[in-house]
Amino acid sequence: MKKVLLIEDDQVMRENTSEILELANFKMRTASNGKEGIHQVKIFQPDLIICDIMMPDLDGYGVLHMLSRDPSTSTIPFIFLSAKTEKSEIRKGMELGADDYLTKPYDETDLLNAIEMRLKKAELFKNIFSKDINGLNDFLDNARGLKNLETLSKEKKIVRYKKRQVVFHEGDIPQYLYFISKGKVKTYRTHDEGKEYITDVLNEGDFFGLNPLFENKVYSDSAIVLEDSEISKIAKDDFLSLVYKNRDVAAQFIKMLSNNVDQSERQMLSLAYDSVRKRTAEALVNLETRYSVEGVTNTEISVSREDLAGMAGTATETVIRCLGDLKEDNLICVRGRKIIVTNLKGLKEVQY
Repeated sequence: MKKVLLIEDDQVMRENTSEILELANFKMRTASNGKEGIHQVKIFQPDLIICDIMMPDLDGYGVLHMLSRDPSTSTIPFIFLSAKTEKSEIRKGMELGADDYLTKPYDETDLLNAIEMRLKKAELFKNIFSKDINGLNDFLDNARGLKNLETLSKEKKIVRYKKRQVVFHEGDIPQYLYFISKGKVKTYRTHDEGKEYITDVLNEGDFFGLNPLFENKVYSDSAIVLEDSEISKIAKDDFLSLVYKNRDVAAQFIKMLSNNVDQSERQMLSLAYDSVRKRTAEALVNLETRYSVEGVTNTEISVSREDLAGMAGTATETVIRCLGDLKEDNLICVRGRKIIVTNLKGLKEVQY
């Protein structure tokens, strides 16, 4: 029996919808607001979530945003319910990652059909794809069968590299995500005095060249093959489609990219779904923790705007604008190049 969580503040709507779904043989649990809904997700672990948009305490957009950032909940199919029919509201919900959108009053058949369709699509990406070229091909074939992803390129570039051949140079503009189907690759940075600093050594089944695509920045290091290798190249447009156009696909793809390491998943989900303002706030919270001294308030953080931009995964100009916004909200103050967190609790609660 599939489990469905309904988050709805209207008692009559909540009871009627719950009754319909119980008669359709779903195991139901309800919540009357967004905060309670988040709590119930952790306890109930539903197979699907139906959520109203306009609610007290935490609205539906906030619920979806918080669930999308957690690897344990980011894959749960999510359907919005709302009386709003404006295209801008529908677009906002879908851009945040909702899987479907039903407007009130809705037809019972439409509700059940939407749930059935979402559960079927979710099943497609519950499989664990093998960490090799066959697994990558199976994953891409499944993705092409879903709406909005039919245009994924059917042909991947497979390039054979000779030992010591360069894949890309530091400062190059990223155009591909790379997957090693055979061989080894080293990434490194070169210091001003010409010395190499190795940043990673990658083997068969590893992806690389990822963060610059997320961050829309040039490569911060170079990549060179250590032995004769075969490398698949996924075009940037295809990569962005896999991450942003379908939540089920994105969640599975991020698991593949991160090798199912929880911390890496969280970082990638943050880069994919968090606002720049939220990422900047989190970077400052981390720095405040690092710089803080017990018994001392308003710790000064000494960090360049370029380094802070790197931590937040954005451009320097953008992080400067975010700092201005956070200053206007009385969360920080700025003294020259130093930043002082004046409201740590508020900074931790920044969502958008």
